[in-house]
Amino acid sequence: MQKLLTATALVSLMATSAFAQEFTEFNIGILGGENAQDRMTSNECFRVKIEEALGVPVKIFTPADYDGVIQGLLGGSLDYAWLGASAYAKVYLTDPEAVEVKLTKQNVDGSTGYYSIGFARADSGITSMEDAKGKVFAFADPNSTSGFLVPGAELAAKFGKLEDYFAEVKMSGGHEQTIVGVANGDFEAGVSWADGLGNWEDGYNSGAFRKAADAGLVDMSTLVEIWRSALIPEGPMVVRKALPQDVKDKVTQLTADLWETDAECAYAVAAGEAKDFVPVEHSAFEGILAARKLQEGM
Repeated sequence: MQKLLTATALVSLMATSAFAQEFTEFNIGILGGENAQDRMTSNECFRVKIEEALGVPVKIFTPADYDGVIQGLLGGSLDYAWLGASAYAKVYLTDPEAVEVKLTKQNVDGSTGYYSIGFARADSGITSMEDAKGKVFAFADPNSTSGFLVPGAELAAKFGKLEDYFAEVKMSGGHEQTIVGVANGDFEAGVSWADGLGNWEDGYNSGAFRKAADAGLVDMSTLVEIWRSALIPEGPMVVRKALPQDVKDKVTQLTADLWETDAECAYAVAAGEAKDFVPVEHSAFEGILAARKLQEGM
């Protein structure tokens, strides 16, 4: 005789069915900083691994600007992203319950920070930020930590209103655009990000310069570093808080193990050489949250 389902088993079955109906795909948002195709190519290995782990289709989305990823996380259309600290601050200040902080990148020296690097063409005669006075200067994106928030605040504190110090202040749209723009002479100087470790000629160990150099977009010997910010906390990898716990756990563990399981894929995701992806907490970004509040007059 067919056995009747116990109440516990019935509830479990109903929960499983509801989960199957609710969780049908997983969407990854990649911040701007390089062109969309390169962002997708760099993260394809990661997408495949998550798809295999979760058993549902996984898609990569590459919005034109940082705010596209921010709004995707806030609106629930994106499930995962590696944010800069400033972008995370905007998400958190808009809705503290939208995402959970999980991991961050650990550099080869064990640190978990990076720098905003000011730079110019090597043949420009600009060797310092003082030399850049009266020049056309490029930032990356209003929601970028190293591409606007931190350098903007530090440079304004030292030189005053940036629109008065530079001949023109422009937003390039992303780190890659700034690097290529300075190299091509579209901007006379600008800022981008790097871990500051290794050699300038390689684009340092990791960061936007390393990505651009690896892609053959720029010869680093044609550029020169002219300024460096204080150390910035590496941005967090976040997951949408409303996701089922086992989904969040699987994605977090897969990412945490990536340097051990597939170093080539990890290199692509990390924008260069790194040591690991390690746990991080919300408290690591309190300083950036305060700076973002100040910027927005909150």
